[in-house]
Amino acid sequence: MNHLVDAYLATWNAAPADREQLLVEHFSPEVSYTDPLAQVSGHAGLHALVDGVHAQFPGFVFTPVGAVDGHHDRIRFQWGLGPAGAEPVVVGFDVVVLDEDGRIRDVHGFLDKVPA
Repeated sequence: MNHLVDAYLATWNAAPADREQLLVEHFSPEVSYTDPLAQVSGHAGLHALVDGVHAQFPGFVFTPVGAVDGHHDRIRFQWGLGPAGAEPVVVGFDVVVLDEDGRIRDVHGFLDKVPA
């Protein structure tokens, strides 16, 4: 479970050229992502969403917060977004559902802490 969360966060932190390989390796081509601010599907949709987050929060990084939990084909975890080495400005909670190949098929995101 932890390796998938690490890959998930690495994807969100990656530069565009590196991100494409991470998407292919760890995310289903039919991936869907839904949180309170966005709903996208496919590698291209997720790639564009990550680009938007990088533009809104330049230089920030995603880090794990707390323990990873899961069962069957579902994993839940909390993450933080902020300057490297600093307290996260944004904190969220995601539940991912894996496909039959162990890749991320669906992401259900929740925002616990958002700046004003």
